[in-house]
Amino acid sequence: MYLTKEAKKQIFRDHGGAETATGTSESQIALFTVRINFLTQHLKDNPKDLGTKRSLVNMVGKRKALLEYLKAKDIARYRALIKKLDIRR
Repeated sequence: MYLTKEAKKQIFRDHGGAETATGTSESQIALFTVRINFLTQHLKDNPKDLGTKRSLVNMVGKRKALLEYLKAKDIARYRALIKKLDIRR
């Protein structure tokens, strides 16, 4: 698999504050971003992979919902996360 346990722990450490902070909005958004970037590259190489395309659209929707939640809850954390992950909004 493209994302090892150690890589996930590092993402959670960087964005959630601790390895066990898997439920924070920031860590979930960061994990979705890594997966979205991987699937985007995969679809550039395999444009007819419709199952992956559907999964990518679902992930983008979930990430968008989490971003909207974070924006409503704490705008400062939202802006910091957008800048850190370099997500266009």
